[in-house]
Amino acid sequence: MKVILASASPRRRELMKFITEDFTAAAVDADETLPDNIEACDAAVYLARLKAEKAHEMYPDDLVIGCDTTVVCDNKVLGKPADKKQAREFMKMLSGNVHAVFTGCCIICGDKLCCFRVGTDVVFNKLSDDDIEAYISTDEPYDKAGGYGIQGKGALLVDRISGDFYNVVGLPVSRLNEVLKKFIKENNI
Repeated sequence: MKVILASASPRRRELMKFITEDFTAAAVDADETLPDNIEACDAAVYLARLKAEKAHEMYPDDLVIGCDTTVVCDNKVLGKPADKKQAREFMKMLSGNVHAVFTGCCIICGDKLCCFRVGTDVVFNKLSDDDIEAYISTDEPYDKAGGYGIQGKGALLVDRISGDFYNVVGLPVSRLNEVLKKFIKENNI
């Protein structure tokens, strides 16, 4: 049995190496459209489960881990910005405010399934228009939920966080490690 990380994220793949070097990363193509009635805080788990289930179809005999990270500001999910205009809008929303970053994780092996989420509060500095334009002119915002990467130049935007730093990067390493060990033990994997 192999461990499959259902993710195309290079950041998530690097963080997974803290837990185990012995895994295979597999990008999955899942429709990430959220249902209209979903609570913003539940979106990450919903998407993580979609990815895990899709990967489980491809690797039915293996242990699959699906993850997704969402940024929630004013009860609105901020995905990956489509363009500079949307990245600018996101930065203006986040500027000087607190928002939540949720990473949902879903573990599937055989007919066993376990899902959870970790939340981290992030407080942004008050950003000037020049700060925003400088950041959205980099390549960083466009492949990241909320339009920023805390592990890169996005660190300059952040005043403080409350919670797991690695969760904001995209994988709650410590919590996933603990849940994974318990899942394996309880299910005799």
